[in-house]
Amino acid sequence: MGEVKLRQMKTAMANGQNVRGHGMRTALLLATSAILAMQYAQCAPTSLVPGGAIAGNVKNTLGVAQMGATVILYSRSDSVVRQVLTNERGGFVFEGLIPDFYSVRVSLSSFVPAIRRNIAVQPGMESILTINLASVFSSIELVYTGPPRGGLMSDEWKWVLRGSAATRPVLRFRDPGTSSSSRASVFSDTRGLVAVSAGDSASYGTSGSQSDLGTAFSVATSINGANRVQFSGNVGYSSNSAVPATSFRTTYSRDDASSLAPAVTLTMRQMYLPNRAGVGLVAGATGGAPAFRSMGLSMIDRFQLTDGLKLEYGASAESVTFVDRVNFLSPFARITADLGTIGTLQVAFSSGATPAELTVPTSAASADLAADTLRNDALQQDLAALAMLPRVSLIDGRAKIQRDENIELGYRKRIRSTTIRGSLYHEVIQNTALAISSPTGFLPESDLLADPSSRTNFFNAGRFHSMGCTASVEQRLSDRLDVLIAAGRAGAFSGRQPLLEGGTPEDLRAALEHVQRTWVTARVSTRLAVTGTRISSSYSWTDFRTLMPAHVYLTNTPSRDTGWNVSVRQPLPGIFGMGGRIEASAELRNALAQGYLSLATADGGRVVLIQSPRALRGGLAFIF
Repeated sequence: MGEVKLRQMKTAMANGQNVRGHGMRTALLLATSAILAMQYAQCAPTSLVPGGAIAGNVKNTLGVAQMGATVILYSRSDSVVRQVLTNERGGFVFEGLIPDFYSVRVSLSSFVPAIRRNIAVQPGMESILTINLASVFSSIELVYTGPPRGGLMSDEWKWVLRGSAATRPVLRFRDPGTSSSSRASVFSDTRGLVAVSAGDSASYGTSGSQSDLGTAFSVATSINGANRVQFSGNVGYSSNSAVPATSFRTTYSRDDASSLAPAVTLTMRQMYLPNRAGVGLVAGATGGAPAFRSMGLSMIDRFQLTDGLKLEYGASAESVTFVDRVNFLSPFARITADLGTIGTLQVAFSSGATPAELTVPTSAASADLAADTLRNDALQQDLAALAMLPRVSLIDGRAKIQRDENIELGYRKRIRSTTIRGSLYHEVIQNTALAISSPTGFLPESDLLADPSSRTNFFNAGRFHSMGCTASVEQRLSDRLDVLIAAGRAGAFSGRQPLLEGGTPEDLRAALEHVQRTWVTARVSTRLAVTGTRISSSYSWTDFRTLMPAHVYLTNTPSRDTGWNVSVRQPLPGIFGMGGRIEASAELRNALAQGYLSLATADGGRVVLIQSPRALRGGLAFIF
């Protein structure tokens, strides 16, 4: 009996040991699983998402960090991705960015915004930017691209890429000496504009309103990142000729601020001037229409002398074939001094033809414009340069080119939402070409040149001397409303006597007197909230019994147009499946037909000198 109990106790003890051994093995298995789960959690895919970063530091020209600057990150399609404010050290950072090309815009009150495009973001890399804000020339410099401070690409992620069956063939066959992103971005940052317009034509002899030929286009692109090429053209028909008039302009420049290569532009034009009664025929005409051809090569270079001093200089060489071949050289230069809180001072000089490279678009006056608007202004400025033909007139059947000698001093200061501008200039014009409407046979045909875009002619008014000044205040009342008040004094033509006694060109030139007149301009610009319509209306008052030739400013934005002018720009819905945007525009210039100088002739007729004829134009523009 005792032996039986002893055997039962031994059996029970053995069973207990088996149970405890099984429990220990189960506990060990659970612990191992937990450790593996923790290791897997540390290597979870959420921490392995590939990304890049863009960081930077914002300072002024004196090297002082700027806190509170607004930094906006744009995608390749110019849509806003993120927006941050700089910290007390002027720093900012955008982390976890999808690999692509981005743009950065930095703005701060009292400074001109800085814009940098085509910033490449790669997995595990960080692009470092240095931003220098100034009153005129702000800049963003890409310092280097390296591993991010937070280690966006960890060693675990690299091993995952190497061990993945999906990525292994790509890594195996990829040429380490080339980059697919670089091959894809041979042509990058491509912008374009195609415009079709119609309506009344403005005279080529007036500088208040430059006209186009009817169909205009401009395309700009970057080649391999730093090389910028822009090609523009203008095609149409003159009023009395079936032969198309054409003009083309090609510009090559470097986007790299450290490059010493200047911007070079080649411009070619051809048109056929109409023959009409009372205007002399020109030898060498094609089909009875006098041919006007010109070709010009211009260069402009920019050099940063110091942090606050910038020099722009260049020249253009142009050859005009019309009756005779006339060759002339036009040098120009401009120095800009950034005086910090005092403002910005500019001194400019030009001789010969007006340098289109130094003219300032009207909308560039606002420092708060979006980046795409500023780039579109560059395209529009190129088209305006095509319309600035060399001004030709005739004296005894010989072609004469108008030459301007201009020295100008400009000042600009921005105080929050208020911009103050002022300028002084001294201008001497040789062979001044004026648009004229006169009775048939009043002046000899050898001294009248037909205007290709209107029913008027060109007349050589001789030498014109002008000293002028202007001051303006532009106030931004809201995000959608701007108001400008400007006033100045400039040279003008006036009639010495109300009646012309003779009918020779010398008699008409002797009847023109050089006077000084005051002018005042008020302009209101607004943008409607719902439709996005941009409306601008201005009125410029002066002594309308005189003719005041428009001055092309080199240090200031245009602020004076003759009489009452209205401009409307309406964005339209895009076409399905096409990028870009469509914009309709309408423009009414000198609606009240003011600023004409009228002189009576002995036989009861009238001779009218015209600065800016009344004109209504409209068109469509496709911007991409």
